[in-house]
Parts: sequence; structure tokens; C-alpha cells
Amino acid sequence: MNSKTKTNYTCSACGGVSPKWLGKCPSCGEWNTLEETIAEPAGAPRHRYQSLAKAQPVALLSEIEAAEVERTPTGQPELDRVLGGGIVEGGVVLIGGDPGIGKSTLLLQAAESLSSQIKVLYVTGEESGAQVALRARRLGLAGTQLRVLAEIQLEKIQAALATETPDFCVIDSIQTLYSDQLTSAPGSVAQVRECAAQLTRTAKASGCAIVLVGHVTKEGALAGPRVLEHIVDTVLYFEGDTHSSYRLVRAIKNRFGAVNEIGVFAMTERGLKGVSNPSAIFLSTHGTPVPGSCVLVTLEGTRPLLVEIQALVDSGGPSPRRLSVGLERDRLAMLLAVLHRHAGVDSLDQDVFVNAVGGVRISEPAADLAVLLAIQSSLRGKALPAGFIAFGEVGLAGEVRPAPRGQERLKEAAKLGFSMAVVPKANAPKKPIEGLTVHPVERIEQAIDIVRSL
Repeated sequence: MNSKTKTNYTCSACGGVSPKWLGKCPSCGEWNTLEETIAEPAGAPRHRYQSLAKAQPVALLSEIEAAEVERTPTGQPELDRVLGGGIVEGGVVLIGGDPGIGKSTLLLQAAESLSSQIKVLYVTGEESGAQVALRARRLGLAGTQLRVLAEIQLEKIQAALATETPDFCVIDSIQTLYSDQLTSAPGSVAQVRECAAQLTRTAKASGCAIVLVGHVTKEGALAGPRVLEHIVDTVLYFEGDTHSSYRLVRAIKNRFGAVNEIGVFAMTERGLKGVSNPSAIFLSTHGTPVPGSCVLVTLEGTRPLLVEIQALVDSGGPSPRRLSVGLERDRLAMLLAVLHRHAGVDSLDQDVFVNAVGGVRISEPAADLAVLLAIQSSLRGKALPAGFIAFGEVGLAGEVRPAPRGQERLKEAAKLGFSMAVVPKANAPKKPIEGLTVHPVERIEQAIDIVRSL
């Protein structure tokens, strides 16, 4: 770097600029996020700071015409579920995930399917056109109507968008692009922010739906400034272990649909295939019931899922461990204290391990009751009966609180052949559900007594 070149420090979390390095960002307060970048000259163009939306006159909210947005199905039903029904004209989607998890594969499949309905352009910055063609052959995609451009310069990509006028465009990936308006290297905070803003403006002006592929950091967050998530309309995350054949696509933000909706895919030799009954992959196939296992009906967006919660309680030492995979560790410690105080089940000197089968992550508190019943089952060494499910939030006072949309959870369990449920009293069905015996409870000790009597 030239000694006369001016540098400053840009925050990777918020995009704030500081003239010198600081441990804490003065703009957002995050620690160790300032990265050295080349300062832009004083005469740099200011067009990139313009609004992303077109200026509109002031109008009364009641008089503004609001019609349902039209959607084009991608040919991948699970992806459409996460997007809210399909792609939207002028919508910008940011999709992130670990390397090799299947982002490019899924988008190539979706682009091929869409190319039979609308005009599609696939822009690849990480691979050559030949590499994309090789992947398409491996996936069995014809590609007779799918146009491909291998380019990383933003201005050339915008010129291609103006010439080709596609209805749908994939940018793989946003971290490889650079703009001639900036002197910093591709992948820097300034370049990522500038390129995303320019492409978003192009999408809104032309009506072309654009998908941006984003890298993730080692913590699992999207690389680059968090302002990227505020610019785009939809943010999707790929989840799942690269050693497993199953992948989850989760919507974190969606201006055109529900958030926290998930799509479930299986990785096959022919690419990613949607899983229509995902509950089957989160349930273990035990021949007979085993101690420490309890099935939970959790809710992911609008979809009820059956997930097996496994617990192992073993003799610990002077400092017993509490370890959870797929659930919050702090909540596990709290639940063990509630189990001891209100139900008289002591595990203070025991190691407690809890796992959600299938690599799924459960964040809702409705898992509390299933976790406690699995722990109690492992501690007693007695299995819960076959066809048993449970859900409900447990409070510090020992009360069992209702879970949202309890009727849908119970109907999903009955549909999959479960015959017995312990649920919060407020979630008890008003009409009997065929084939399902429901035990409503108000407190954790009642739930423990019911399980002991089974």
C-alpha cells in the first residue's frame, strides 16, 4: 500500500467509519469489528447514497392502492414455502450458508425451472461458465433456456442486465463483486455494501427479481455489514450439517411473506429435493420405546413438526455438566431447577445431556415440557409409552403455560399415528381428536405424576 494512501476503519457490523482503529465501534458498540479499508477520495460520486426507493408524493394511507403481489413459483415447492409462494417482481433475496451446503445447487435448479416460464440470467463470480455447465450436467439439467454470465465487475453486470432484461437473476456471490467507483478490494465492507445497494436499485427500477448469494462468518452470520440485511427484501439461511443429507432453509426476514418459515431438503445425486413430510427425518426409528426419549410437536413458521428430544442423565462428579445440542443451554439449567423444586426430581449431582434429533434447532419455549419428561424418563430408566407426545412452556413457578396453535400440533400428531399427549390445560381440544388421548395439565408435578402412572 502506498504511504500516501489514506486509510480508515469500517465496522463490519454496521458500516460505520472511524479514522483510527478502536476496540469498540463508536457507531453500534460492537467489539473487534473495525477493519482497515482505503479511504474514498473527497470527490467520490455521491449517487450511491441516494434512496433505494423511488420518490412518491405524500398521500393518505387509506387512499394508497395496495394489491396482492404476484408470485412466480420457482419449481421447488419447499423454496416457495419459505419465500411466501414464489419470487416477486423487483424483489431482492439474500441467501447465506456455509460453503458446500448447497446454495448454488438449489439456485441453479430453481433458475433452470424458472427459465421455462420467464427470462433468467445466472451470474457467476466464483466459478467459470464451464464449471456451472458441469454442475448442470451432473444434476441432469438441460439448460437450453438458461443464460449464464461469468463476471465480477458490477458495471458490466448492470450493462448485461440492461441488455438482457431478465425477469430473474442470480448473483453468485455478492462477496466476489467489485465496483469501479470504489478503490477497495472485492469482499470489503464498502464493496459489498455498494454492490448490494446498486443491484437493489436496479431490481426496483427494472422489476427484475434478484437473488444474492452471501458468505457466512465462522459464527454463522452473513459476512459483510449488517446493513446488507436491511437493504434486501428477504433473508434466507441454509442450515444443516454438511455430513448429513438434510438441509433446512429458514426465512429470517421476508417483506412478502412469513418469517421463521422453513423448507426441508434432502441432498441427492440429482441435487436438492424437497421433503414433503419432514417429521419423519426428526424421529428416530426405535424398535421399542427407550428411556430418555420424548417426542415434541414444535412449530416452524406455519408448519408443525414432530421432533424427538433425547436426554441422558448419568452420574456426574463434584461439578456435573449440563450440555444441550439444538436447545438453549441456559434454559436447560433453569428447567432442572424447576424440576427439583416443584416436582421433587433431583439431578443436582448428575450429568445431564439433551439433544434434538436430526440436527434441528429449537428456540421456542414450548419444548420445555418434552425436555423435562425426557430427563425424568432417563433418570428413572423407564421409557415413555409408544405413541407419546408432549409440548408446553414451563414457568419458574412450576406452571405449564399454553403453546400457540395447540390444536394444529395435536392434529399433526394424530395424523402421524400418535395416541397419547400431555399438553397444557389451555391447549386441551374442545372436541375429542380421533385416536388421540389428551392429558391436560396445569403444573409440572401433575405431568410427572401422569407419566409415572403410565
